[in-house]
Amino acid sequence: MSGPTESNGGARPASSPEEGAEWLRGKGKDADVVLSSRVRLARNLAGRPFMPRASRDEREEILDSCRSVILQSGLAQRMMWMALHLASKEERTLLVERHLISQQHARGRLSDGTGGLKEPRAVAASVPDERLSIMVNEEDHLRIQVIRAGLAFEEAYQAIDAVDDALEQRLDFAFSPRFGYLTACPTNVGTGARLSAMLHLPALKMTGELEKVKRAAQDMSLAVRGFYGEGSEAAGDFYQLSNQTTLGKSEHVLMHELEREILPQVIRYERSARAKLLDKRKNALEDQVHRAIGLLTHARLMSTEEAMHLLSQVRLGIVCEILKGTDLAAVSRLMLLIQPGHLQQVIGQSLTQEQRRTARATLVRSRLKTSSRKGAG
Repeated sequence: MSGPTESNGGARPASSPEEGAEWLRGKGKDADVVLSSRVRLARNLAGRPFMPRASRDEREEILDSCRSVILQSGLAQRMMWMALHLASKEERTLLVERHLISQQHARGRLSDGTGGLKEPRAVAASVPDERLSIMVNEEDHLRIQVIRAGLAFEEAYQAIDAVDDALEQRLDFAFSPRFGYLTACPTNVGTGARLSAMLHLPALKMTGELEKVKRAAQDMSLAVRGFYGEGSEAAGDFYQLSNQTTLGKSEHVLMHELEREILPQVIRYERSARAKLLDKRKNALEDQVHRAIGLLTHARLMSTEEAMHLLSQVRLGIVCEILKGTDLAAVSRLMLLIQPGHLQQVIGQSLTQEQRRTARATLVRSRLKTSSRKGAG
């Protein structure tokens, strides 16, 4: 088994921006709607103050204690460790774009609004697959997350349960016989588990039925968030659906409700909306998809938001079999590569916003034309 990889900035989660991020490859159960399934556990060390009540010295001690345990527990074949307070802005941006850390963790902001970029904090991630990541000193001392492609909560939960057990053999977690695992935010008390699915819902958006789904989700105490989770906006009709509370329900109950009852309904709604579009508005749908592919393969300037919207339309065209020669995996990779941090890594230099618009359009044109040729072949 390979050993851990440590870094104080300089290392990246994958040796290439196109490696890792397995969940973006467009595979897995119900992958036409569900890009990924994520299970996250919030854990805190017993006898240590919660963030942000801990002093800076205490937060540094927590960081050091967790680093040695995480890197020596054999959690994955290889684990990368990056100290975020020593990393560059570009490196932190890459980690956010790969969904390995939260935007809050990248900024170093504590829940009370204090803190900043020099706050002692880190992330550990399995490389190169990036299926496991552990944020240290975010809202809780540890935020453990496992991601799998498609609808795969049972697989993700089994993996994170093994990680949790391995860490708990060497770390004493704050736990109450009455309340369960103790967390900085009351909504996470109990199991400390947050289950979320990344969903692609363009047809529901086009048919005007998305708001009904959002209202139904809220009635069931589910949160609907944007592409990067809490505090972010939807991008390209991608949404995160997750449970809001953990107290009073076991992980298995939460998982069963989401994977067996709630998400199958959302999947059916989206597929039904796609069928309606193909039946009632086929010409309009085909026109929209082909206009999107036309813009993507010919435009000379493109913002991140526009590219995500157009790639969403192309993805819809692929899963509805309107576009025959375009590779779904290539489109999924492009959704990552067009993000500002990854785009600059591909180009190999820092770019202004205007330069990024030009470089993004050039990259998309090149990749989609290559993908179409391979698909046709």
